[in-house]
Amino acid sequence: MWDWIINFLAGVLAGIEGFCGDWGLAIIILTVIIRVLIMPLMNKQVESSARMQAAQPKIQELQAKYADDPERQAQEMQKLYSDIHFNPVMGCLPVLLQAPVFFALFTVARDRIPADASFYNIIPSLAGSAGGMLSSDGWAAAAIYIFFVVLFGVLTFLQMALNAGQVSEDQRKQQLGMGAIMAVVMAWFGWNIPAGVVLYYNASALWGIIQQYTVTRKVMEKAKAEAEASMSAQPSVSVDVVRKEKKPRPHKKS
Repeated sequence: MWDWIINFLAGVLAGIEGFCGDWGLAIIILTVIIRVLIMPLMNKQVESSARMQAAQPKIQELQAKYADDPERQAQEMQKLYSDIHFNPVMGCLPVLLQAPVFFALFTVARDRIPADASFYNIIPSLAGSAGGMLSSDGWAAAAIYIFFVVLFGVLTFLQMALNAGQVSEDQRKQQLGMGAIMAVVMAWFGWNIPAGVVLYYNASALWGIIQQYTVTRKVMEKAKAEAEASMSAQPSVSVDVVRKEKKPRPHKKS
C-alpha cells in the first residue's frame, strides 16, 4: 500500500513536471492541487473548531453543574455537541489525509526524481538538504537551503499565531508558546530532509495563510454565529452544584 502511494505520487509529479518543465514548480502545483481538494474538509475543520469555541461557556456550566456525576455530564456534553453540530473527527481528518503525501514525498524527492532536479536553479538540488549541503559544500552552497528551512519554522509559527487570534487571552499566550516550540521543532526536522519536501511544506503553509485571510475567518464567523443561535434556542443551564452528602464514618469500638 505504501509503495503504491509512493509510485502514484511519483507518477503525478513526473506528469506535472512534463507539463511545466521544472521539478520545483511541479511540487508547488501538486501542493495547490492537494490543498484545493481538501479545502472542503479544511472548512469543516474550521467550522468544528469555531463551534467548540462558541460553546466553551456552556461547557463550563455543564462541568460545574454535573461535577459529581461524570456519567450525566458526558450525556449532557454529547447532547450539546449534537445541538451545535460539533464533530471531533473533523479536527484531525485533514491532517491525516495530508500526512501520507508529506512522508511519501520524502521518498520521492530522495529516490524518484533526477539527482539534478532543481527549482529554477534557486534550489540546485531538491534531493539535497541543508545539513547535507553544509557538510559537503560549505556555507555558501547551503545558504539557500538554510533559508528555506528557517522559512519552514517561521511559517509554522505564523499559522499557529493566526489561529491564536481567535481564542481567549490565556489560550492565546499558550498557543503562541506552543507555536514557538513547534517552529523550532519543525526547523530542526527540516534540517536533514530533502529540500523538495521543505518546498512542499512552505507552499502548503503559504496557501494556508492566504486561505486564513480570504476564507477561514468568514467560515469561522458564520459557524460561531450558528452555534450561538443553536445554544440560545436551548434552555439555559442553571449552575446549581449539588455535592453528595458525606456520611459520617463509623468509629470502631475500642
